[in-house]
Amino acid sequence: MENNSNSGISRRKFLGSTAMAAAGFTLIPGSVLGRMGRPAASDRMNIAVVGIGGMGNANLKAVAPTENIVALCDVDWAYAKHVFDANPTAKAYKDWRRMFDEMANSIDAVIVATADHTHAIIAATAISLGMHVYVQKPLTHTVYESRLLTNLARKHKVATQMGNQGSSGDGVRQTCTWLWNGEIGEVSKVEAFTDRPIWPQGLARPEVEEAIPSTMDWDSFIGPAPMRPYNAIYTPWNFRGWWDFGTGALGDMACHILHPVFVGLKLKYPIKAQGSSTLLLTDSCPTAEKVRITFPARQTTDAQVKIKLPEVEVTWYDGGLKPDYPDKWPAGKNMNDAGGGVIFHGTKGKLICGCYGVNPWILRPDGSIEKPEGELVGRKVTTSHEMDWVRACKESPENRIETASNFEEAGPFNEMVVMGVLAVRLQSLNKELEWDGANMRFTNIGDNETIRTVIRDGFKIHDGHPTFNKDWTDPVNAQAFAAELIKHTYRDGWNLPDMPM
Repeated sequence: MENNSNSGISRRKFLGSTAMAAAGFTLIPGSVLGRMGRPAASDRMNIAVVGIGGMGNANLKAVAPTENIVALCDVDWAYAKHVFDANPTAKAYKDWRRMFDEMANSIDAVIVATADHTHAIIAATAISLGMHVYVQKPLTHTVYESRLLTNLARKHKVATQMGNQGSSGDGVRQTCTWLWNGEIGEVSKVEAFTDRPIWPQGLARPEVEEAIPSTMDWDSFIGPAPMRPYNAIYTPWNFRGWWDFGTGALGDMACHILHPVFVGLKLKYPIKAQGSSTLLLTDSCPTAEKVRITFPARQTTDAQVKIKLPEVEVTWYDGGLKPDYPDKWPAGKNMNDAGGGVIFHGTKGKLICGCYGVNPWILRPDGSIEKPEGELVGRKVTTSHEMDWVRACKESPENRIETASNFEEAGPFNEMVVMGVLAVRLQSLNKELEWDGANMRFTNIGDNETIRTVIRDGFKIHDGHPTFNKDWTDPVNAQAFAAELIKHTYRDGWNLPDMPM
């Protein structure tokens, strides 16, 4: 694509003095102009992929047959070696900032599949450069970052997609069809669960500092998070279980499992949240969680929705916890379908679907099972989740058919997901938290309330007797602690674009 703007100024001229200068890089400001041109549907886009060792490679393979993969970036060149080797024409990087600094004029779109805590800063910078973005789930690490990406995507009119691939499947469409047709009546209660985590959680921070491998750019992995010594327990893949880098089982899987709940019940901002878990540690996500999030009654102008939308409670379980089996549940039937499941409790029955919204079915009060036939609501996606995003990238903003999980929807949905993380991490306040979604703040945390967390469990056995002297942090102001969870303070040299007005 050509790099044109109304002023005739190239992107390169916007790469100037910033906080990244100390690190030898430039930060692209939020005011940078986006591309005015776009590729025709038959043209090959130039795509960069950041985070290629895991899911990023699967995303790359989905788009590579029809598009140009021009740049690949990963902090761990040992883990990602096979991907670099398989794409020798793509320029290789360890630091995405250098990639943007050198190739901003050559990249049309970016796939982001890094650890959770760097999703937002990479995607926000790319959007501010006018690049289309595909971001793995969870979309972001915090509520504020989700709101930022939603607003930036709207401002810059780029094509977006979160990597919850089930949103492009027919299971979600079927679930919405039955809900909106009133097949189970009004829904005021939903339960959902996952069989994750399948990675380490509930761990104390390692005390041993290991040597950083020569193939690892540890500073780039840490990114905007507070610096800590290298240890192999953190990455690859295990980042999900550490608060600074991941969001635990809830963040990893709720974007798959709760998506039909969010779209099917027309949810937006919750009003209350409450969490509990196994031992809550300062650094690592707990091994099991339960979260209840309450949403207010909703009104909708969607003519397809033929039911009322009363206040609804959504309860989440993970780490081996799951809902009780409803009355008349089929004997011997596993509630877990492809990694989890959802139960919509309606006034006329229960609608059950699996992870990604797969295999929905209806359980009637008499124990009968139904799968009503009929035309499904929504657009049928006939390609992969990734290729549907490629299609949207090549359409003009005025005529674009939005993807199934574009940021206008995925942003508020991800706020719901990370709200669960907030509820768990604030559970020691011992109350249901009240949330002002529009202003991204809790309204019932007092000025003088404090919170502390467990550094390590302190379990020891001496002469055959156990002791449980937990090692706690010092108390901190609860309002300040919550504010930091809602909007992280980034490490020096790492900055987000400003929130669009």
